[in-house]
Amino acid sequence: MFLFSLVCSGEIFELKAELNSDKKEKKKEAVKKVIASMTVGKDVSALFPDVVNCMQTDNLELKKLVYLYLMNYAKSQPDMAIMAVNTFVKDCEDPNPLIRALAVRTMGCIRVDKITEYLCEPLRKCLKDEDPYVRKTAAVCVAKLHDINAQLVEDQGFLDTLKDLISDSNPMVVANAVAALSEIAESHPNSNLLDLNPQTINKLLTALNECTEWGQIFILDCLANYTPRDDRESQSICERVTPRLSHANSAVVLSAVKVLMKFMEMLPKDLDYYGTLLKKLAPPLVTLLSAEPELQYVALRNINLIVQRRPEIMKHEMKVFFVKYNDPIYVKLEKLDIMIRLASQANIAQVLAELKEYATEVDVDFVRKAVRAIGRCAIKVEQSAERCVSTLLDLIQTKVNYVVQEAIVVIKDIFRKYPNKYESVIATLCENLDSLDEPEARAAMIWIVGEYAERIDNADELLESFLEGFHDESTQVQLQLLTAIVKLFLKKPTETQELVQQVLSLATQDSDNPDLRDRGYIYWRLLSTDPVAAKEVVLAEKPLISEETDLIEPTLLEELICHIGTLASVYHKPPSAFVEGSRGVQHKRLPCSAGSGESVDSPETSSTAGVSDAPPAVIPSQGDLLGDLLNLDLTPTTTGPPPPAVSTGMQLGAMDLLGGGLDSLIGAGFGAAPAAMPASFGAPGSGGLDDLFDLGSGVGMPMGAYSPPKSVWLQAMKAKGLEISGTFARRAGVIQMEMTLTNKAMSVMTDFAIQFNRNSFGLSPAGPLQVLTPLSPNQSIEVALPLNTSGPVMKMDPLNNLQVAVKNNIDVFYFSCQYPISMLFVEDGKMERQIFLATWKDIPNENESQFQIKDCHLICEELDSTFLN
Repeated sequence: MFLFSLVCSGEIFELKAELNSDKKEKKKEAVKKVIASMTVGKDVSALFPDVVNCMQTDNLELKKLVYLYLMNYAKSQPDMAIMAVNTFVKDCEDPNPLIRALAVRTMGCIRVDKITEYLCEPLRKCLKDEDPYVRKTAAVCVAKLHDINAQLVEDQGFLDTLKDLISDSNPMVVANAVAALSEIAESHPNSNLLDLNPQTINKLLTALNECTEWGQIFILDCLANYTPRDDRESQSICERVTPRLSHANSAVVLSAVKVLMKFMEMLPKDLDYYGTLLKKLAPPLVTLLSAEPELQYVALRNINLIVQRRPEIMKHEMKVFFVKYNDPIYVKLEKLDIMIRLASQANIAQVLAELKEYATEVDVDFVRKAVRAIGRCAIKVEQSAERCVSTLLDLIQTKVNYVVQEAIVVIKDIFRKYPNKYESVIATLCENLDSLDEPEARAAMIWIVGEYAERIDNADELLESFLEGFHDESTQVQLQLLTAIVKLFLKKPTETQELVQQVLSLATQDSDNPDLRDRGYIYWRLLSTDPVAAKEVVLAEKPLISEETDLIEPTLLEELICHIGTLASVYHKPPSAFVEGSRGVQHKRLPCSAGSGESVDSPETSSTAGVSDAPPAVIPSQGDLLGDLLNLDLTPTTTGPPPPAVSTGMQLGAMDLLGGGLDSLIGAGFGAAPAAMPASFGAPGSGGLDDLFDLGSGVGMPMGAYSPPKSVWLQAMKAKGLEISGTFARRAGVIQMEMTLTNKAMSVMTDFAIQFNRNSFGLSPAGPLQVLTPLSPNQSIEVALPLNTSGPVMKMDPLNNLQVAVKNNIDVFYFSCQYPISMLFVEDGKMERQIFLATWKDIPNENESQFQIKDCHLICEELDSTFLN
């Protein structure tokens, strides 16, 4: 170590001598040696003064090397870096524009607070330099200086100068000015630096054709942040951006796609140009797939987003996504995913033939994904389901272990999608029971046995075989086994009493897993108190699974479309999820779709707004209502007291929740009254599962008129993640709209407001929608909105139809629902004599029906008393 230090010291001494040599060539060679040492990690900071002295030269190559050294060591030697200030100032006035640009570039790279104020004047001159190369370099320097000292840049007026450069005659200066302003705007989202208007956009589009490829990317990214005034302007911009799709640089192509995807939102779909644009987007994306694998992967991740938003763009390009034998696994898996998204009745035969071929490959991960893809095809394209099931059965016959297990997992999903249709294959599945060793496959098989226990003669034996190693199974299998055995018991109670007691005991007394234990206690409690209710809960009809379970949530998808061509589009995560640091990340959204300016009050809309038993349809966006909603005062008027804390104490211990086992349950039969509850459950404050089900606690639905159960009024898929369920009730003489708001998006929801369209009985909110706290992702909140009947009236069809608009920080959403007429009836039902007579006379004669009541022995006084009671 000591010897090495001596050698280093000797080298530095020699270099110092050469740096101070009178010979220019020797001096240049010495600086090259210093840079070489610096590059390999040697510390040559001791030579700082000697290297700085070499700045006084006309040799451009030597000056570049000295500036490179300065950039590296200025931060560690800030006091000595000030020595270079005079040279910078002098070089900024050099006749050679390359030297002027070099000086201003180096100034921006020296991140030392002490010398920034000395650099303002040279930078100001370079921003107004006659040479465009110097101006474009100075524009980037402003962004660097802003990162060091933002206040200084603002005080010196550099930002205004930068904005002026957008109107520069040289396209590269414009591109760099846009890049610098965009960089600054990202770190200060609320600064509104890039105040884009049609005139500015026109200048950017003009510069776009003459820029370098990176300049084009900066300008296209800037255009993507602009919201056109109308569909005509949007079409004009699209027409001028479209030629960039044929650019050789893939980054330019993706940036152009991003702009077009965003502005297409504003184009009416019946426009001829809209169809033309869809056709033009496909070829450049297909071309990207002929590049090297890494670029292919980036292109595929972006295409995945595009296909989710607009599948019609790539619907005729299915063959491009067929896997090649030499594709890397990451490209294969991504292609497979896109194939499923593009699968339709028209191409499903082609897709299934490919997938069956893939299932015989040697790559295990790829084969698994291919088998799952066959199941997804069955769920997505109903007409292909039978063919898919047949293909899966063929694959099961291969007896390849991992193929069989994946096939069983996807067949379970097919059973969920098409109940009572393909259960004939269960016997084939049961033959492979012994070969299942993966938790997901075992859980799927257990679910199938439990769900169709009445069709499987030896279902109890099959489930008992799983129960033997209960504690060695994964949690997923244990939970599924518990549920399956309870299902079996409810279907065949006399034959499986011992089996259900065994699994409940294992789950509640011998398990340390809280999820498993809690589910066991809930089943035990249900079975011991009300077997009929248990049957209704456990054997309830299950909702069909959706055809696309892995689609990106709509709000997130919109944001990712705005980030096409960036890391966010590769990760499929918003920038805020992976960008660290103090910079505020601005969430981007697509503009509102075309045709959202219709009036909510139009008679045509009202007269055709009938609501069927199906989930309520979203009413088209309407301009008048939107304007009213945006003007609502969203400030909460009152703040209620915080809800009382709920006691969560559980005193279960080793209590037998069945109150003496299942004997009484079996003896009584399913139609008999529930078995008696243990005394501890009825005791006040005893905790236990009473608290869970509100049994005997006195806390439940308030007494009063019947209110129908809540139904889903607005589905999350149609409202960017906001789901609204609700019902109507009349409580203490007040009509209430009781809603559950659920946030199924990835972003927080705030600023809620509500407004009704004119309706038959003049229903309107009696106050603002009280959502006092932000609604976090995956959170639900209960809201009761008092209503009155003093609003504007217009006859609806049906009469009790109500059109509603709900606004939050994301968007305005519309839906319709029907309220029960009984909600409008007053409690006592009495009317003044004169009002009754007047109302009676107003009823048209054709609405009158007469009936004769025979054998009625009531006298008038008794009849009057009867009606009053």
